[in-house]
Amino acid sequence: MQKRFFLAGILFILAIAPLTAGDVATFVNLGFSTDSSVFMFGQYGVVNGEEQPYAEIYTVDVPRNRFVSQGVLKQTYSEELQPGQDGMGALLNLLHQARPLVDKYEIDHLSNGRLVYIHLDGDKPKERIEFRDFVRGDSYVLTLVQQKFGAESSVSASFHINLAITSRDGDTRTFTLGIPDYKREQVMTYRIKAVFFSPDESGLVMIVEKEMWSEEGRNIRFMVETTPLGS
Repeated sequence: MQKRFFLAGILFILAIAPLTAGDVATFVNLGFSTDSSVFMFGQYGVVNGEEQPYAEIYTVDVPRNRFVSQGVLKQTYSEELQPGQDGMGALLNLLHQARPLVDKYEIDHLSNGRLVYIHLDGDKPKERIEFRDFVRGDSYVLTLVQQKFGAESSVSASFHINLAITSRDGDTRTFTLGIPDYKREQVMTYRIKAVFFSPDESGLVMIVEKEMWSEEGRNIRFMVETTPLGS
């Protein structure tokens, strides 16, 4: 039941983004490795104005918060989609190419972690997120810090997340996630869309939405930040 709730929640909320004239990617949780140390996710959509499907797959080392070797796969397909198609086939095709990574890290597509926060479409984005996990007994505060530079085609933005975890005993640990001074080209703004624990609860994964400038409108893409939790 818990896994089904997580999948339904993540796919629902991240597939429905604010309406724009650009293209909106759909985020897909592709699962964790058997030891929860590696997380795989994908996104797919249709290139705006060209009706060509695209897909991307990323494989992340959770404790190190970085991609594994050769852990980034991207492909735009020349086939033009027909009415009613959403481009999911692009992700399925690319997943075949990702098979060596799936096998190497023993990715289980049914092992999706435990959802603890989700930003509902239509709600005002929050720079500060607070919640308590009643399973672990910890309280969490995530503060999204971002800075925008330039405008239109020359726009860029940087961000990082300050994370504070307070145990039921009152002890607080702090983390800084992301690269504060790293400017991503054509990104206008960032939002934290969801937070979940790895299956063994040793790590935390934050899904970050990027709203990006394009000539046709605003595109939506996703990335993740991860951190080990320790004891």
